[in-house]
Amino acid sequence: MSEDPQTEPRTESHDPAVPEAYAAFMRTGWGDRELDLPRHPVADLAAQRRARLGEAFPGERLVLPAGTYKVRANDTDYRFRADTAHAYFSGNLTSDAVLVVEDGEGVLYARPRSSRETDEFFRDRQYGELWAGRRPSLKEISDSLGLEVRHVDELEARLGSTSTKTRDLTTDGDLARVASELRLVKDAWEVDELQAACDATTLGFEDAVADWDNVLRYGERWLEGTFFRRARTMGNDIGYDSIVGGGKHATTLHWIENSGAITPGELVLVDMGVEGHNLYTADVTRTLPVDGTFTPLQRDLYELVLQAQEAGIEAVRPGAAFQDPHRAAMRVLAHGLEDLGLLPVSAEESLADDNKTYARWTLHGTSHMLGMDVHDCGQAAPEAYAKGTLAEGMVLTVEPGLYFQEDDLLVPEELRGIGIRIEDDILVTAGGYENLSASLPRTADAVEAWMGQRIR
Repeated sequence: MSEDPQTEPRTESHDPAVPEAYAAFMRTGWGDRELDLPRHPVADLAAQRRARLGEAFPGERLVLPAGTYKVRANDTDYRFRADTAHAYFSGNLTSDAVLVVEDGEGVLYARPRSSRETDEFFRDRQYGELWAGRRPSLKEISDSLGLEVRHVDELEARLGSTSTKTRDLTTDGDLARVASELRLVKDAWEVDELQAACDATTLGFEDAVADWDNVLRYGERWLEGTFFRRARTMGNDIGYDSIVGGGKHATTLHWIENSGAITPGELVLVDMGVEGHNLYTADVTRTLPVDGTFTPLQRDLYELVLQAQEAGIEAVRPGAAFQDPHRAAMRVLAHGLEDLGLLPVSAEESLADDNKTYARWTLHGTSHMLGMDVHDCGQAAPEAYAKGTLAEGMVLTVEPGLYFQEDDLLVPEELRGIGIRIEDDILVTAGGYENLSASLPRTADAVEAWMGQRIR
C-alpha cells in the first residue's frame, strides 16, 4: 500500500521558491510512527450497512465518493464535511476518499498522509501536514474502520479492471435512492448519536439565554455566535445555518442573515442544531419572548402553535402515514385561524386538498426526516418517505408554525410581523414516540420560567 503519490504540491503564486538544498534538508531527520487507533464503534455497523447495500445491487460495483475540498475564497477552502452516504457506509470522514462496494464487500480508497520522501508534507497547502494537519495513514484508517484501505491512486485501475457494471452515487439515481432509503430507520447507535446532538443543542440554547444581556446589546448575530461556540465545543459543527429571527424576521422561514436587532416586547424565533462528531444533527426551534414574558396576544398565538405541535407529535406511531403529524397539526391551526376570523372559508373547507387557503399563514410541511443530514434521506422514493408510513426507529421533526407577514393586509395590524415555530426531534418507538429534545422548555409557562431564571 504505497503512501507516496508523486504529485506536485498545491501551492500559490505568492509562495516563495524552494531551493533543492532546502527541500532535501526538509526530507531528513523526522521521527515517525503509526498511531494505535481503537476500532470505531461504527465499524461493525458500517459493514452490515454495506452488506444490505450490496444485496440491492447484486453483481454490480458501487462507487461512493467522500468528496473533496471546495474553494471558499481564492486560496482558502470551506471546512470539509464528508458526503453523508459515503460516511454512513464506511465511517470515513477524510476527504478525497472513495468507497467501492461489490457484493456487499467494501474497499476504501483513501488519500493518506504523505511520507517525508516527498515535498507534499511541508509545501502542499491543501494536504500538507505542516499546512493542514496530519492525515491518517492507510493502516490507521483500516484499523479504525475495520475495512480494507488502499491508496486512492489505485482507484482508476480498479474501476477499469473488469466489465462489471458500475454505479456512481454522484450520477446514479437508483443508487442514491437506495442509499437514502437504507438510512430511514436508525439503529440504537444512531439514536444515541442523535440524542447526544439534541442534548448539546439544549446546552447551546441555554448558553444563549444565559448571555441575554449581550444578545440584547448585539442582536441576532450574538445569539448565533453563542450557539456556534457550543456546537464547535461539543460536536463537529452546526448541522445547518442557524436561523435567528427577531421580530418580523421570524416570518422569513430560512432567515440566516441574522443581522437584526433583538428588541424587547417582540419575539425571537431560534432554529438551531448541533452536528455531532459523527455527523448526526439535531434540529430544534423555540420562539422566545425577548423580555422574558409573552404579551397576552403572543401567548395566545404561541399556545395555538403548541397545541398544533402536540397534536402532530401525538400522531407519531409505527404504521401511521408520514403525513399524519402534518394533517393533525394543520387541523388545529386551521381551526385556530378560523377562530381568529382570518379564513375566507370554513376551517374544514380550507383543509381540503383543492383549497388549503389556511396555508397562507402556515407555509410549510410539519415534518422531515432527521439523521446525518438535517433533511435526511432526501432522495428516498416518495412511497418510502413522503407518501410512506412511519416505522420504529425513524426520527423526524414536528415543527408547525404561524407566520403573519408585515405587509399582509388580510390580518389585523397587531398580528403583522409575528412568526412562531416550535420544533422537536421525535423518535418513532414501538409504543408511539419519544421526544429527543424534550429537555428544552416548550410550554409558554416553562419558557417564561426558564428565561426568567437567567435574564433577571
